[in-house]
Amino acid sequence: MDHPVTLEQVISFLLETPLFEDLTPNELAEVVQIMLFQRLRDGQLVFQEGDEGDAWFVIFRGECVVTKNAPVGPARTIAMLQSRSCFGEMAILDGSSRSATIRARGDVTVFKFPRGSFQELLGRGSLAAYKLIYAMARVLCGRQRTITQQLTSVIEDEVTTVQTSLRDQLQSLVEEYKVSE
Repeated sequence: MDHPVTLEQVISFLLETPLFEDLTPNELAEVVQIMLFQRLRDGQLVFQEGDEGDAWFVIFRGECVVTKNAPVGPARTIAMLQSRSCFGEMAILDGSSRSATIRARGDVTVFKFPRGSFQELLGRGSLAAYKLIYAMARVLCGRQRTITQQLTSVIEDEVTTVQTSLRDQLQSLVEEYKVSE
């Protein structure tokens, strides 16, 4: 975990990360100036559901577990995030509190982009910041499409189960009460 990271590695990594792929080298340099490194140990909390949204992150090394509190019972794992995954970007876009909990799985290095510093870039009219906002919107649209498809599948499965159960119950009633001629 204590491997030093060079500027060349950071730039190369970011250029190969979908969220940053549309940035020019100068724009990337502007964004890197506000970026912080954060090293995490196995199980370490990045943020908890309900916390203030004060930054967004990109995983440089390792992976993180995303959990969501359930109305009843323990929190549920909803995603595993790998290297180059971004998270926490909803807080940048709408200032909301965290919608899930993120923990390190193993040793993890993330790049942290503080909300205040990012807002300053936006306030200065930074094209890099606007390009990143657009890229975040694309990521969120992709996630929304996935969630919509998953929800549709769950609903279809439930409807099929209910229909099958109802059909079986009706068939049982028909057989029990049928009148023979």
